Amino acid sequence: MALRKPLVIVAGQIQQLQAGDTLNAAVTESEIISVTNGSGGAVALTIGTPVYISGNDTVKKANAAALSTANVVGLVADVSIADGDPGTVVVEGVLTATTAQWDAVTGGAGGLVAGTLYYLDATAGLLTATPLTTVGQYVAPIGVALSTVALKLDVEPTILL
Repeated sequence: MALRKPLVIVAGQIQQLQAGDTLNAAVTESEIISVTNGSGGAVALTIGTPVYISGNDTVKKANAAALSTANVVGLVADVSIADGDPGTVVVEGVLTATTAQWDAVTGGAGGLVAGTLYYLDATAGLLTATPLTTVGQYVAPIGVALSTVALKLDVEPTILL
C-alpha cells in the first residue's frame, strides 16, 4: 500500500501536507438532540440546565426528588429556550458556557471547578458539586468540569438513597 499525504488548505489553496507539518485541531464533538420546552407557565430553560424527557420530544427541568425527574437526558445547549419553543440539548460531549451562566446553574461563583464531578441537585434545574445524602433522593452524576467554562457530560444512572 502506498503512503499518502493528507490534503490541507493553506491560504485558500489545497496542498499536500508538507514534511514536518502536523494536523493539530481540537475535537469538540458533542451529540445534541432537538427538543421542546414543556415546562409551562412561561418558564424558560437556560444553558446548562439539566433536563429530563417529560413527553414526546419535550423536556422539563430535572431534579433529584423523584426517579421520573432524576433521569437526566442532558443539559440545555441554547442560551435560552422559551416555554413551548424548540431548542437543543447536549446529551454527550462537552458543553461550554460562560462562568456567569455556570454560576446560575450551580449557585457558585467563578464558574465550574476543573476536575470536579457535578451532580443533579434536589432543586429543579440546578447542578451541585456535592453528592446528595438525603434518604429518598437520587444521586445522578452529570459530568466533570474540564475548566471554569467547560463540562464533559458523563450522565450516569441514578442511585436511590
